[in-house]
Amino acid sequence: MTITFIRLNMFEQISSDAMKPLLFGIIKNLTPPEHVITFLDERVKRLPDTIDTDVIAFSVETFTAKRAYILARKYRTNNNRIVMGGFHASVMAGEMLRYADTVLIGDAEDTWGRFLADCQAGCPQRTYTSGEKLPLQKIADTPGVYRHGYYGIGVYQISRGCKFHCDFCSIKTMYRGVRRKSADIVLEELRRAREKIIFFVDDNLFYDRESAIRLFRAIAPLKKKWACQISIDAARDDALLAEMKKAGCFLVLIGFESLNEDSLAEMNKKANAVSDYEEVLCRLRRHRLLVYATFVLGCDGDHKDIFARTLSFAVRNKIAVTNFNPLIPMPGTRVYQRMEEEGRLLYRKWWLSDSYRYGDTAFMPKHMSPKELRDGCLHIRTQFYSPRCIIKRLFASPANFLPLHFFVFVMANLISRREIRRKQGQLLGGILHETDADQTQYRQT
Repeated sequence: MTITFIRLNMFEQISSDAMKPLLFGIIKNLTPPEHVITFLDERVKRLPDTIDTDVIAFSVETFTAKRAYILARKYRTNNNRIVMGGFHASVMAGEMLRYADTVLIGDAEDTWGRFLADCQAGCPQRTYTSGEKLPLQKIADTPGVYRHGYYGIGVYQISRGCKFHCDFCSIKTMYRGVRRKSADIVLEELRRAREKIIFFVDDNLFYDRESAIRLFRAIAPLKKKWACQISIDAARDDALLAEMKKAGCFLVLIGFESLNEDSLAEMNKKANAVSDYEEVLCRLRRHRLLVYATFVLGCDGDHKDIFARTLSFAVRNKIAVTNFNPLIPMPGTRVYQRMEEEGRLLYRKWWLSDSYRYGDTAFMPKHMSPKELRDGCLHIRTQFYSPRCIIKRLFASPANFLPLHFFVFVMANLISRREIRRKQGQLLGGILHETDADQTQYRQT
């Protein structure tokens, strides 16, 4: 068979912040050699007008769902089969089946191969569900899969899932627990990596202290420079941070999420405590680690002053990169369920609406209007990435002038500034259709 595997973009435009798609390598390894597979990344190159292959596959997140459905209609013929998987499939498989012939629910390791075998046998099923029991396998070298440079950054994964249960997060909709590769497999993959800079895409690289230190000591001799996501409990541990730095870590992404303790409790963000945020950030600076901090704004405990407070905190604490996000009710999460039960959703399915725009509010906040939440997030994003603020933060810490740090700081800030201006207010995916009940808008925003 001939197969085209597509990585989707949220919009009909090229992105400047595209990371290397880890899934391409995974799918290539899982595809038997008798099949011819082509990988297309819509984030870095426009898709062709027509695709002539037996199977067209999409990996779908909620923000790219409408785009997947539009392209499925565009590329469907009487001679091909449309298959979809990804995070969105875990909670919206029924919705997907209106546009796809087959939906893969969960991991590709125990669904993709079965789907291809059934296609060859002429009896493909409508759905395939992962048992989530297979161990994570190494990804063999796959030359020719990645045709774009992706800034020379390698993307690797040590684990899937997260040990926490935050109410707004969609990770638990796909992964019930946490599975990890052995240190030996990680070492083998990193030794083969042609890139000198690595980003670990694990939702939380820190599972427990013992295994983390063992991993850091194992990869230190490789002399790679790397970034990762960790929970705040890891950032309280000086010895652990020292091991990370010695192993080559230069940046950590941490979800601080809120300066409001009530909002943290609402999110079920149990690891966080606002009282030690500044101490944690001082500790990270002492270890010369850049910080990418994320915040979620618009919880029921947040009032209009949360925007100015959060911006002041981020600048005062010399944070290198931030994401100030409005709370988004993702399907399958407890936040979505609660908003639906309370009648606070602004759209039946915001991800399918032709009225919803990137950056919009999808629910009715308690202490501000939807417009105030949208505009408040945009304002502090714009202020944080203004030229004046970028320069101020750059000169706030001597560590920013280490060679790699300087390059990452400047590039990350300039790209973020550009992407904010390009993405805000953009229609997700394009126009799907205007009459579908899924696009119902309950209230004007």
